[in-house]
Amino acid sequence: MQQLADAIGAFNDDLFWPLVILALALSSLYFSVRLGLVQFRLIPDMFRALGGSASPAGADGSRSISSFQAFCVSAAARVGTGNVAGVATAISVGGPGAVVWMWIMALLVGAASFVESTLAQLYKVPYRDGYRGGPAYYMLHGLGRRWMGVVFAITITVTFGFVFNAVQSNTISTTLVGSAAEFGADTDGMTWLPAVIGLGLVVLTGAVIFGGIQRIARVAQALVPLMALLYLILGVAVVALNIDKVPGVLALIFSHAFGLREIAAAGLGTAIIQGVRRGMFSNEAGLGSAPNAGATASVSHPVKQGLVQTFGVYFDTVIVCSITAFIILVSNPTYGEDLGATMTQDALGASLGGWAVHALTVIIFLLAFTSVLGNYYYGESNIGFLNSSERLLTAYKWVFLVATFLGSIGSIQLVWTLADTTMGFMALVNLAAIVPLAGIAGKLLKDYTDQRRQGLDPVFTSDRVPGLRNVQCWAPEPVPSKTSDA
Repeated sequence: MQQLADAIGAFNDDLFWPLVILALALSSLYFSVRLGLVQFRLIPDMFRALGGSASPAGADGSRSISSFQAFCVSAAARVGTGNVAGVATAISVGGPGAVVWMWIMALLVGAASFVESTLAQLYKVPYRDGYRGGPAYYMLHGLGRRWMGVVFAITITVTFGFVFNAVQSNTISTTLVGSAAEFGADTDGMTWLPAVIGLGLVVLTGAVIFGGIQRIARVAQALVPLMALLYLILGVAVVALNIDKVPGVLALIFSHAFGLREIAAAGLGTAIIQGVRRGMFSNEAGLGSAPNAGATASVSHPVKQGLVQTFGVYFDTVIVCSITAFIILVSNPTYGEDLGATMTQDALGASLGGWAVHALTVIIFLLAFTSVLGNYYYGESNIGFLNSSERLLTAYKWVFLVATFLGSIGSIQLVWTLADTTMGFMALVNLAAIVPLAGIAGKLLKDYTDQRRQGLDPVFTSDRVPGLRNVQCWAPEPVPSKTSDA
């Protein structure tokens, strides 16, 4: 089993993921040029759109999901243990310079995030208490390729709905057991503890997911800002206590990213690959996952949610991942030894004391639990695309909960390695869809900016862009017929 995991890991590292990274970078560069660097020039509009309220009614007359709630659902999946463990691994393996390449890639792939989430909004469909959509839906309605949507829907459901869910629940279990050991508990003799944690997690998760997207959105809206604030406070405390080291840390980051010594030692390539890859894992731009959440929002123009999801990339990588990087680098870490969350925990303990390790345990729990909820919804949206049967959806919920429990008690190295492969495949399928649909995203962007120049709050209807087909949620308001008094 270990040999199989090693073989798949080598395939991912040496061949497959460099191809995925190249495809995403080239596609994002194409989107950036075609859309006039939308990810930079409309940053003020991102904040404006983020504060927009939901329309009064969803598809069934109930209150819809707001733009901010949809942002929180996608951030719940985006902002996960990768922000703590993934950044640490990138620095440990690729050196401090990996941070710069993480930033650069985030700024570039913001354009891909804009395109995929704008298209998800355009091609969303009515569903019970609001809307649903995502890559599978724009593959069907935008490209007319249902088979492509089916392939994507199956891949994302397996990758996020089952595998990544098990990874997150395993992280929660491992972290809580480790924290109990720090408090002096004899965890070696408590073999039942992971199972108890798993059962508790199943109960919490079930209470949320059986309440539908409305409950998921409310929980995400409450927890995502909380966990980000807690982590930000820890990061600011570390920086404040080590303020004299900050100039040196910045110099270290940029010198290792572009230094002649790194080029001569072939270390630059490792820094680039690690920074770009871990950044992709963290912000998910272009992978086709976040648009499933973005499609649920009720907004007046598809571009608004595209801008909100682009801000999500910056929030994840430029803010949250940077906090982790500074926590680690001010502690003068030893590279190549500790990997993952252990490196971050050690750095926090060195700066703030042992209590900070337990504080990070709480934050990791929030990160992982919200990721479980976000991952669940990605699967639900795509199960609905495959078949609208309520029985199938209910079966998916129970299998999801089983995966949650199994993840908390087992070792999942092989499935995690396989998930690397399926996630990369998912990204390639999504890119194959959004590249030919970029022209439509460009027309929507032009309509949005034209209305903004006129001082209007942009409102979209499908007749504003000639030639659109299979758009189900943006019909023009019917013109009232005149009645005669005779």
